[in-house]
Amino acid sequence: MTPISRSTWLALTAMCLAAFVLANDFSAINVAIPQIEKDFDTSVTTTQWVVNAYALTFGVLLVTGGRLADMFGRRPVFFVGTAIFAVFSVLGGAAQTEAELIATRVVMGVGGALMWPAILGMTFAALPSDRASLGGALILGVCGLGNAAGPLIGGALTDLLSWRWIFFLNLPVAALAAFVTWRELHQPRPEVDDTRIDYAGIVTVSVGLVSLLLAFDQSSDWGWGDPRIIGLISLFVVLMVAFALTERRQGDHALVPPDVIDNRDFAYTCAAIVLMSAVFFAAMLYLPQMMIKVLGYSAVGAGAGMLPMMATFAAVSFSAGKLADRFGGKPLLVLGSLCIVLGAALIAIFSGRESYGAIVPGLAVLGLGIGLFYPTATTAGVTALDETRRSLAGAIIYMAQIAGGSVGLGLTTAIFVGASDGATSGAKFVDGIQTAFAVDAALAVGGFLIATFLIEGRLHLPRLVRPAWAGHSPRGHGP
Repeated sequence: MTPISRSTWLALTAMCLAAFVLANDFSAINVAIPQIEKDFDTSVTTTQWVVNAYALTFGVLLVTGGRLADMFGRRPVFFVGTAIFAVFSVLGGAAQTEAELIATRVVMGVGGALMWPAILGMTFAALPSDRASLGGALILGVCGLGNAAGPLIGGALTDLLSWRWIFFLNLPVAALAAFVTWRELHQPRPEVDDTRIDYAGIVTVSVGLVSLLLAFDQSSDWGWGDPRIIGLISLFVVLMVAFALTERRQGDHALVPPDVIDNRDFAYTCAAIVLMSAVFFAAMLYLPQMMIKVLGYSAVGAGAGMLPMMATFAAVSFSAGKLADRFGGKPLLVLGSLCIVLGAALIAIFSGRESYGAIVPGLAVLGLGIGLFYPTATTAGVTALDETRRSLAGAIIYMAQIAGGSVGLGLTTAIFVGASDGATSGAKFVDGIQTAFAVDAALAVGGFLIATFLIEGRLHLPRLVRPAWAGHSPRGHGP
């Protein structure tokens, strides 16, 4: 196995810092929303856009960010994205109105969408091919750690200083990551003959995805039968058809080139991630609500209550690279997806006891599954494509996670509301949790079947040493 140099380890540390600040930013601000609402004397329907504006922008522009990184160089795109993210974090912390804060969050989302694909692309490019599994394990492990620490860091800063320090803290961390990257990570710029930007593809996919994510975000307030929801989903369908037609005409100049679209292993990996993300997003939203509304936990207490899942996710993610090197990626995909199914099922079965101890096994098994599945699936998807496409691959994979989670969350919410009769606490609320997670477990079975039978690779008996992706070469498959 190829050794990793000191400079590469330093470069990987920089990538991990950058990934941590992005992951932490997603979850840290959630616990500060009540204080932001109070400081600006506004409603929660307004302050929720402090979270939504960032998430929507980030999710929608990921594919564009990935394509730009592969075309113009991951390192310069990373620096541009980090500068945008850090500067507007400071401006967000200094915002004097909710409108200013929401506007800065939109621009922070642009910076994050440039950073994330570049982080993944540079990480995999920095590692020898026989250590590729380490890349997914490190970055996804750090993301799990950032997501887990976010509510604790955000709660502590809000209580001890101010919610504004959640934003101010991004500046030194991002600056350190950029400095170490500048010093230690030197990768050649891609040799791309045609650097024309596919504006038609960017506009159709971006507006289409905004329409879809906005529809699912507002479905709980407006109702699925509302003409606005129907209109948004219809707009999404029309624009996705237009996007597909546009991309076929653009050829290699397309935002998503044909060799990416036609790669079956990559498509199967994204499909499995879409189905698994329904469980992940539902757990992140509904289990803390159950702890607060049924078990009587505080916001910080609910964040701590998620640690059996999030800490397990982070710890297992860090180990996933070594496990994949020893046993191969395929067993980890299968075992991870199976644990996600079992974790959701355990929560569906035992949440009816209305005690925290009853759901801890489900949380832990779910964290184990997420920690095994996501890093391994990310590595499988990224390495299924040519090295020149890896930032784009990482962006599409994360977009599949966000889109799958958003769609799954919309479905979960519809089922939850129907089963709970709109209750906000008590036995009916728990009935909704049980029914929703039973459906999510069924969706995860689909992801398990894809991981077991469709994603390339065969199950082998464990060997003492076996490279995770030995013998795998990037290749496209015909339709």
